[in-house]
Amino acid sequence: MNAVAAGQYTTTTISTAGFALGLALLGAELWRWHKGGGGAKTAGPGAAPGGSAKDPKALIPLGVGLICGVLMISCTGGLLGTLADFLRWGGNSVGDVAMEWLTGTPSQTLGTAATPRIDGYGAIVVTAIAVALWILRKQIAKVARGKWWKGVLIGVLLCVSTGTAAMLADQIVQGANGLGAWAINGIAKGEIV
Repeated sequence: MNAVAAGQYTTTTISTAGFALGLALLGAELWRWHKGGGGAKTAGPGAAPGGSAKDPKALIPLGVGLICGVLMISCTGGLLGTLADFLRWGGNSVGDVAMEWLTGTPSQTLGTAATPRIDGYGAIVVTAIAVALWILRKQIAKVARGKWWKGVLIGVLLCVSTGTAAMLADQIVQGANGLGAWAINGIAKGEIV
């Protein structure tokens, strides 16, 4: 593991209840996808009720939302980071109430994890994604927007852990930083490495 500058990571906290809420949302969406619910009517004989089951295209809005949620957490100084903090606070709060009511046990801090921070190159990618989604918001189907928002909330809640979700979040942020560097150096400056 290479040494990193102290400012490269940002610290944020998730509760066990917020993490449980994120897992529940992810599990529910994957179950719907697996069973084919929530889509169009059956396509023909033998088709699953409510839509085609296990169609990978049906996971695209959720996956893009997850990526956007992870990228939002890494934008600590901007509006997207503030929105991510609000979503995480809401997820922790709703999860805390649900956990207390359902189990009688209050939630605890799962951990304070350091998430990677978007650099100047990654900011190009995040800005391009945010502007493109804003421009296209009316052309995106309502169902896809709903799955996207669920993905954003799931990404915000799960990426702050210290396990597999954190490793995935690190890869997403580093990928955005690398893509931005490639765009500036390769496309804008013509320096192909």
